[in-house]
Amino acid sequence: MYARHFAECRGGDFFDCLAIGPRVLFLLTDIAGPRLESRELMLQVQDAFRQKAQALFTGSQVNESDAIAALAHEVNLALSETPRHARMAPTFLGCFNVTLGILTYCNAGSLLALLRDGANVRVLESGGMPLGLFTHTTFEAVVLALQEGDALLTVTKGVTESRRGATEFGVERVKQLLKKSTANSASEICDLVLREAYDHAHHPWSRVLSLLHAGQRRQDDLTALALVCRRS
Repeated sequence: MYARHFAECRGGDFFDCLAIGPRVLFLLTDIAGPRLESRELMLQVQDAFRQKAQALFTGSQVNESDAIAALAHEVNLALSETPRHARMAPTFLGCFNVTLGILTYCNAGSLLALLRDGANVRVLESGGMPLGLFTHTTFEAVVLALQEGDALLTVTKGVTESRRGATEFGVERVKQLLKKSTANSASEICDLVLREAYDHAHHPWSRVLSLLHAGQRRQDDLTALALVCRRS
């Protein structure tokens, strides 16, 4: 597993990862608003994620579907029950059982998540509203069996919405990069996609095209998280 921001992260993109026994718990979220305003929320999200994950996933008799749905609920509360105001936060929350090769996840909101299964790449559809909006939101987990070499990639909207003039980098470009990539490691996959999205927006003609299309647009954060199945 690997996750990274491309260059400096100025907004609310946040990721975390935690190993508990044979399971790897991970989270990628895009909290609305500037990073300075989102920093306190990021710390709350990290505390909720780590503390509740330990409580829910410690032990041998764990129902991973129920546990990941409960963890999504707890992280949602950390975002929505804030003293100031709630923040919308599209979030991908997952549990990968290394021993069994089972991925259990909740994809709440609009983060792009892709699964490369052999020669095929498909979008993992979102399963509900983003976190942070309503305290009573419930979540349902999805379970997938991964084979050796299968890869999961999820990116924040800064990647897909990276622009060259009026042209977005888009979902299809990310899919084709993952499909055609010969990269066998999570770090190589992240680096490839982030570099291509960055170069798309920073082509020498990009600034001219941006001025021709509704003025200069602020570059959103570029963040990716990838997981490649390795069975021992």
